Formats: sequence, structure tokens, C-alpha cells
Amino acid sequence: MHPFFKSLPKAALALSVLLSSLGLQAQIYPSQTVRIVVPFTAGTGMDTIARAVAPRLGERLGQPVIVQNMPGASGNIGADAVAKANPDGHTVLMGANTMLIASQLYKNVPFNPIKDFAPVSMSAWGTLMLVANPKTGIKSMQELIAKAKASPGAISFGSPGVGTPHHMAMELFKAQTQLFMLHVPYRGTAGYTQDLLSGEVNVGFLPIHVAQGFVSSGKLTALAVGSPKRHPVAPSVATFEELGVKGVEVDLWYAFFVPAKTPPAVVGRLNADISAILRQADIRDLLGRAGLDAAASTPDELGAISQKDYPRWGAVIKRNGITAE
Repeated sequence: MHPFFKSLPKAALALSVLLSSLGLQAQIYPSQTVRIVVPFTAGTGMDTIARAVAPRLGERLGQPVIVQNMPGASGNIGADAVAKANPDGHTVLMGANTMLIASQLYKNVPFNPIKDFAPVSMSAWGTLMLVANPKTGIKSMQELIAKAKASPGAISFGSPGVGTPHHMAMELFKAQTQLFMLHVPYRGTAGYTQDLLSGEVNVGFLPIHVAQGFVSSGKLTALAVGSPKRHPVAPSVATFEELGVKGVEVDLWYAFFVPAKTPPAVVGRLNADISAILRQADIRDLLGRAGLDAAASTPDELGAISQKDYPRWGAVIKRNGITAE
């Protein structure tokens, strides 16, 4: 008898054991506290989502779910911590397209955002708004373009850090309008927002749910939104395309990931529970009031978005020679 046929019973037994193991992992998961790592500071869009989902997810899983902020290196520190965590579903990354950007800005980044994570589910889409401090006297995007062209480098723009969506969005805007403005990167959202409000930096992008409150109170001036269509949170603010600047569609997306090699049954459990939470009306309303559009997905759908955006932002980084070091 051929050795192959002799090995069939053993192979079948091994497969049976593997399938039983995967099923058992799904049944006993979770066996301890689940940690959602947010690789940016509190108050950001991803932090808002994580803290909205965490208690509901804890109820469904029957274990505590905590949120841990691990900012630094444009999100790379927190992402790397999750990439190196045990692939058992007890450590989850509240990620965003920032992960695909930041991992290409630094030399010797110890993880690959595509290969080292298993996608779980999309969670929300967000919109960025371009704003100006009133002290600049800039009241429209056209005025910003005119002033920047008249005095190259005289206008400064801030961001929460090199390679953040706020920074990359401005690089796209600068490229499309042939402008030169001085970039002032900060270490997180709080300092950047504070200096934008005080006038230390002249212009910048903010998430629409953050920006609109300051615009309504007169502390900032809205210039444009970076979404394909106007956003209901700020329906009077035009898109870049409406204002004659094409190619500046910079919607943010936020999503949940786990370390690669996490058992498919565990990924499936997390996907089902998180998707159910995101469909709840009060969660959608809560995120909507924050300027975020709740949107779940299958793991495969999220994986496809990541694989499309990774080279897209890589091209922007390469074209503009952007580096974090």
C-alpha cells in the first residue's frame, strides 16, 4: 500500500483534533479581560469608538473589556504592542488608516500592518474639516490659497504628528494646489488643537466632530470638508471638489484588528458581537453626534480596504519625501 494511504487515518485524526481545538477555543473565549488598545490619546475618534463599544462588548463576551491608550510614534507603539500580543483575541487594536500610513514613515518598523494583523470589522467612517484661526483673517479656502501663494512658507499648519491623517490630508491639498506651507507637527491631538485655537498655528485639519463645535462658537473658521459629499454635522461647509480642488477626499476610517494567527473562530465571534453593537440605534446615534458614521463589515471587506489604502498612502509618502526620522 502506498505510504500516502497509510497516513490517511493519522491525517484525519490530526484534522479532527485541529477542528475540535478551534471549536473549543471559540467556546472558552474569552477566558480573561479583553483589552482594546487605542494607539492615540484620549478624545480622538478611535478613542470615542472604543469607549462606546467596550462596555457593550463586555456584556456580550461575559468578561471585562477595558480601553488602554498607548500613544506614540504616530500610532506605531500601540500597533506594535498588539502585533506582538498573544493571538488569542484578548488584545484588540482599535485601528485606523493611520496604521497604514505611520508604518511607512519610520525606518525599521517592527511590524507589517497587512501581514501582522487579522482584520475583524470596520467600525466607522469620519470626515476631516480644514479650518483656519480667525486671527489669520482667512475666511475661505480661496483666500487661504491666495495668501499661501503670495507668501510661500508664511502660513503654518499643524497636525497631531507626522503622517497622521491631518498631515497627509494637507499634503494632498498642497499638492493639488501647488502650495508651500510650514508644517508644525505635535505629539498628539491635545497640544495641536490648543495651538490651533490660540493661533500659534494658522490652519489645519480637524475631525469634523471636533471642528464644528469650535466653528459654531467662532473660535475657528471652516474652509472645506474632505469628504466626497457635505456632511450633515456641517451641511453649510462645502467639499473641496465643490470649491474647485479635486483629489482631496480624505475620509478617515476606523476598524478593529487582532494579532495575526488569531483563531478564525475567535475573529468570527468578535466580528459578530462588534457588528451587532454597531447596528444598535443608540450607538449609531452616539457616534453620529460625534461626527462618525457607524459602519460594520466582514473581516474580508476590511482586509480589502486595508490592502487598497496601504499602497495609496505609500505613494503619497514617497512622492512628497515624507519621513518621521
